Amino acid sequence: FFYFIRSCLDKILLQCVLQARTLSGADAINALRPFYFAVHPDFFGQHPKEREVNENSLKRLNGYLENLQKPGFRSLKPTQLTFYVRETEPNSSNVQESFSASGFRAVSFTLHTRDLLSTVLDILNSCSLSTEHIQNLNVNSQPHKEAKSTVNRPIKWDKTYYSFTGFKDPEEELEQAQRVETTLISWLDDNGASAVKKLKKSLPLRKELERLKSELSHELQLSDIRWQRSWGIAHRCSQLHSLARLVQQRPEVLKNVKGCTVVFTDRSGMSAAGHVMLGTMDVHHHWTKIFERLPNYYKLQKRLLFLEDRISELLGGIQVIYIEELQPLLTLEEYYETLNSFYNKLRDSRLPFHPRSLRGLQMILESDRYAPSLHEFGHFMIPTVCDPAALQWFIFAKAQEARENLKRKEEMMITEKELIDTSTEKFSLDRLYKEPSVSSAQMIDCCKRLLEESLPYLQGMHLCISHFYSVLQDGDLCIPWNWK
Repeated sequence: FFYFIRSCLDKILLQCVLQARTLSGADAINALRPFYFAVHPDFFGQHPKEREVNENSLKRLNGYLENLQKPGFRSLKPTQLTFYVRETEPNSSNVQESFSASGFRAVSFTLHTRDLLSTVLDILNSCSLSTEHIQNLNVNSQPHKEAKSTVNRPIKWDKTYYSFTGFKDPEEELEQAQRVETTLISWLDDNGASAVKKLKKSLPLRKELERLKSELSHELQLSDIRWQRSWGIAHRCSQLHSLARLVQQRPEVLKNVKGCTVVFTDRSGMSAAGHVMLGTMDVHHHWTKIFERLPNYYKLQKRLLFLEDRISELLGGIQVIYIEELQPLLTLEEYYETLNSFYNKLRDSRLPFHPRSLRGLQMILESDRYAPSLHEFGHFMIPTVCDPAALQWFIFAKAQEARENLKRKEEMMITEKELIDTSTEKFSLDRLYKEPSVSSAQMIDCCKRLLEESLPYLQGMHLCISHFYSVLQDGDLCIPWNWK
């Protein structure tokens, strides 16, 4: 009890001390270091969905912090953010429990603060991160009485001043913004014109992108050309121009690429899915080497497929699959090593699976988990370090549920496609798509509710279903799947 009282008093004292301080932009960045360390996308390389959510949320947070520092700002609209927070205190038993086996947890919070200090505190508190280090920051600190007379303090006028002058009361504006939740209609009213302007500006580049993609696919006889990230249209055109120049300069090195899918990504090589990866930061010399190595990659790919078949035989016919949307972007070499390690472990354990007893089921291998799980889409998510006996028990226990989930997945995919087509047609959209971090169930729910609305603003637009509101640089409209 006394510890609880002391803890509460310490928090109250901290708030009193902080209220007499002002925070600079550099101080805010310094104070948020534990937060950045916990959510930075670079630490989510094994989790592409979570990485993308954190990337987008950080962009919006940085914009919010920048606006707070602009001179003369009155108030900002409440901004809702979602972050996946990594476990940074492994010795804390309560934290360990909340993070579970995944090593991170989802945190959503709304910013509606008017200064940097309270914003920093809100962020840290929302993510259950310590605020004690803020006391040690070298910020402007003055006794409370002196702080009242500082020049930087905004003038607080009597309510009659705003009534007489007609100016808007910033405090009243903020309170009203907090009371009124952003709705789809209001957001489209505010941002529709901006999106249309950006979309019209991007149309010539979009046509150029389609032309380049079509010509290169035809000339090289490619299955497809893709991008790992949501780069802008201009960036994508630049990458295709670069590949086209290589085709002109070294046509002989591209003879082995026939039938492949080319993916522009962060590094060069061949992916676990068998796609040719071209690193966007690499020069033609690196790309040329990848194309020259393709015959060797094809040999390794055959060995990889053989390993998958052997693992399948040892596990009763369960199919080993690799899902690009749900797994990290591994190179062929990395994935082969993962499969080989798992195969050797299985072979030595001699698990008594009846041949072909698990045919029709699917599994993916994961190197960053410690306990097996069953995905909502019906495939098993198996850690490479999983104990063979525990693996056997888990698969047997969940086999029937897995078959039901697989069947439900097929039905859900059909429903999702039908709703996307119907929504695209009803609103005369040029394109309707979702981010990888949005599940099929979320997309279905979103489209069903959209179809109940009348939204003339969307005609001819590119609509992306996401976790937040945003207008992309090329005019795509992003709306949260759970819009109000």
